[in-house]
Amino acid sequence: MSTFLFDSIIFGPVWSRRLGESLGINLLPVTRKVCNFNCIYCECGLTPKMSSSSGLPSRQQVKELLIFQLQEMKKNGDYLDTITFAGNGEPTLHPEFPQIMEDTLEIRDIIFPEARIAVLSNATKAGNKIIFNALVKADMNILKLDSAFEETLRQINCPRGDFSLSHMITSMKKFRGKLIIQTLFFQGIYNGIVIDNSTETEVAAWLNVIAELRPECVMIYSIARDTAVSGLNRVGVEELTAIADRIHDLGIAVQVTP
Repeated sequence: MSTFLFDSIIFGPVWSRRLGESLGINLLPVTRKVCNFNCIYCECGLTPKMSSSSGLPSRQQVKELLIFQLQEMKKNGDYLDTITFAGNGEPTLHPEFPQIMEDTLEIRDIIFPEARIAVLSNATKAGNKIIFNALVKADMNILKLDSAFEETLRQINCPRGDFSLSHMITSMKKFRGKLIIQTLFFQGIYNGIVIDNSTETEVAAWLNVIAELRPECVMIYSIARDTAVSGLNRVGVEELTAIADRIHDLGIAVQVTP
């Protein structure tokens, strides 16, 4: 249950199991998590009950720090695969996310044009036209979908405020395939409830949604780090591979991270 927070606005580069050599952009406070999900497997821990927007880095701070870090990396001859919006919560909650995306694209094109820009998001804000227009400019929209059943998703992701899985899926369809679905499969017990999104019923329904969305790729993985709550267990490589085979059968690329 020991979890961690990213303690800087620009962090890394770090080796990512899914993104290669990745330089992170954390648009949330460095001392606490800010998210409209409260995923029980989150490596950043549980979301505080009271979460204000104070402590967010400014657009100018992000811009200056990103330019400095990329210039240093270029000067040192470092390699970079991806610039990734990640960090201590949901990046699209930052009120200047669209503007920061524009800055990041401009800076990337000048200093590291070969690097991709990725966003790790829970997709809850994708229904907002301004946020959507910013997201589609990224090279990799990596959107979370841990279940096709709202009850299961609520048990896993514990969304806050107004939330509808059907509305979120509708928003995902607007990407017209320019998205990557990321799903963490696991089993466990939380608050006395057995949670398992790797059962045949769960996987079959989830695959139906994948077939509708036709994403560029699906990333599936299991628990590899400490989680926000105890009692959660990883799904094995054989099970993940079997799910991956079914995604292949749909004619969709899949990436399995053991």
